[in-house]
Amino acid sequence: MKSMGFIQKVLPALAAGVVCIALSAAASAQVKTETSTESGTPEKTVTIERGEVVYVSGNDVVVKMESGEMRNFENVPESTKVNVDGKELGVHELKPGMKLEHTTIKTTTPQTIKTVQTVTGKVWQVTPPTSVILKLEDGTNQEFKIPEGQKFKVNGEMTDAWGLKKGMKVSATKIVEEPQIMYEEEKKITGTMPPPPAPAADVPILIAVAALPPVPPPAAPQRAETEQARAKLPQTGSSLPLLGFLGVVALGTPLGLRLIRKFA
Repeated sequence: MKSMGFIQKVLPALAAGVVCIALSAAASAQVKTETSTESGTPEKTVTIERGEVVYVSGNDVVVKMESGEMRNFENVPESTKVNVDGKELGVHELKPGMKLEHTTIKTTTPQTIKTVQTVTGKVWQVTPPTSVILKLEDGTNQEFKIPEGQKFKVNGEMTDAWGLKKGMKVSATKIVEEPQIMYEEEKKITGTMPPPPAPAADVPILIAVAALPPVPPPAAPQRAETEQARAKLPQTGSSLPLLGFLGVVALGTPLGLRLIRKFA
């Protein structure tokens, strides 16, 4: 009994018993653990977001989404690359007007992690149905707490804690199956360059000039007005003065010739 007290003092009891959720350094070498993973059918979910670059400053990018929402992406990592027309562009090479498409592929895979723990030793002392002390293959004694319903294999036959006797060589196995979900995400960003500006149309330039008002043609005088104007003219014009003047000139010409000869 003293040796048992010494064992219990030096090697404290474990929470998992034969199944051993935790083991001391001395016993861990005696407990064999095997882990395997079984995977189910993976499911993929694809999410696509589209938008147009409206502003770029340093590592900050503002994108107008298809829904009209303005989304500000701050401190975009330098490692982020955008595949634009086959070229990998960094955040500093993005330009307003570029069309971006962000694709996220999420893969969900159900998995079952199966853990099998096995311990083998000789019964040193048993306190059914709660605990048992085994002498392990390395010569050390270890106390285990026995889980409810735990079975032991003795000489090829299965028994519970009540069937254990000192000196029996026993082995105990615990199988734990833990379901979990494995998530994987793949993200990629593609884009297209903004369309080139439309070329200027080759059209003549017209210069606007102020148009002068059209000059109306002179109106033809009415016949009645012309005859009325003639009726009002004074009757002073006559051909008699002209005939008198010509007669004087004719009479004076021989007289003038005579005077010229006389003085000559």
